[in-house]
Amino acid sequence: MFPLTIDWPWLWLEVLVLLVHVGLAATVTADVLLKKSEVRTALGWIAAAWLSPVFGSLLYYLFGINRVTRRALKMRLRDRQAEPRHAQGHTDADPNIVLLCQVSARVTGSPLTQGNAVTVLRDGDEAYPAMLDAIRQARHGIALASYIFRDDAAGGEFVDALIAAHRRGVAVRVLLDGVGAGYFVSGILIRLRRAGVPSARFLHTWLPWRMPFLNMRNHRKLLVVDGRVGFVGGINIGIENCAARRKKRRVQDVHFRVEGPVVRELMDTLARDWTFATEEMLDQDHWWPDLEQKGAVFARGLRSGPDADIYKIEYILGAALSLARKRVRIVTPYFLPEQRLQFAIAQAWLRGVQVEIILPQVSDQVIMDWAMRAHLRFFQHVRADFFLTPPPFDHSKLCTVDGEWSLIGSSNWDTRSFRLNFEFDLECAGRDFTRQVDAIIDAKIAAARRITPEDLAREPMWKRIRNAAARLLMPYL
Repeated sequence: MFPLTIDWPWLWLEVLVLLVHVGLAATVTADVLLKKSEVRTALGWIAAAWLSPVFGSLLYYLFGINRVTRRALKMRLRDRQAEPRHAQGHTDADPNIVLLCQVSARVTGSPLTQGNAVTVLRDGDEAYPAMLDAIRQARHGIALASYIFRDDAAGGEFVDALIAAHRRGVAVRVLLDGVGAGYFVSGILIRLRRAGVPSARFLHTWLPWRMPFLNMRNHRKLLVVDGRVGFVGGINIGIENCAARRKKRRVQDVHFRVEGPVVRELMDTLARDWTFATEEMLDQDHWWPDLEQKGAVFARGLRSGPDADIYKIEYILGAALSLARKRVRIVTPYFLPEQRLQFAIAQAWLRGVQVEIILPQVSDQVIMDWAMRAHLRFFQHVRADFFLTPPPFDHSKLCTVDGEWSLIGSSNWDTRSFRLNFEFDLECAGRDFTRQVDAIIDAKIAAARRITPEDLAREPMWKRIRNAAARLLMPYL
């Protein structure tokens, strides 16, 4: 018989690890129960915390906690109160469009403003000259935010124009995303700061306990000059957006020049983001001039993000699908909507609404392409019309309803845009402007090929398994 021995140091270590695991898992469970509204998400995090000792709790700490909300709410209490806007209703629209605008007003708390001019700008070939011209003519203030701002020939032109404006006495503020514009090194930021141009990175940190911010990106593309002229849409700043200057790996996109009362909402969003990143208040009068009516478009700015603005864009898109009577058209580079919007699409189709969804044949993210193809199989009982546009990659984000209502801006139809990114879109009501957006969509469909879930079901089994596995990453793609 061998004597029974107990290795006390190791036993105590095991007990300590067990106690740490139970304590962490219990803490995660309590936090999830109090803060997570979706049952499946809550169950997933609780299971990860208990079944994966310590590591599951660490994952929740890194990716499950939204630390932006508290800071955003605190910042908004100090925000400059905007001057009264032109809060007119869109009286000549069809009743369902009027109701959609009313729903949007309740969701956003912002009025639909009349008297706006919105000009379509295709690709960087049209957008960049218009933006650079506005910057060069600026007299008082320039506020710019971009998710991607490349240090290339196109980006260099913007840097030179911004530095020149700063040197002639214009107040310039440039906000770059902390990841999209270069996490480790941002050549654009270095050049701007060396020239003395006030610039900052959004949610950029080297601190390990703040690394969850890496998953929350400022995806907005906004420019406001003198508080009067605005630019909004999906175009980042980089040479790949210029057809005349880049033949291979080019990106198609649409941007918009805006004038009129709604420009204040662009400026309000930029000011909030700048204050969030730097604590500096942009409350000087030159940022907030009185705005005259410039056109016939009714418009409203839509902020969305992982703070108090979460779910807003989903609510509005869901209402648009529910209230449509004739046709809904969606152009998006990434299409991974969750079940609520899938259900809304199905309901629209069941009511006899024609639903057209235009996607790129090949995007800039291979895994996203796989996941989207897997996701389309869940539409096999919904006869939405899916179209794939040929290269170059189409990065456009457009949506129209019944030829009277449109949504333009930075949001994609995926969980990242709806839940994790800070986005800005412009809601526009008016037949003439929507007709212009529909004309863009018509051209895309004319060049595209139709695809059905049955087409995807005929793909080899290994491809379908690969695509379905990629779809599991849906919350973070």
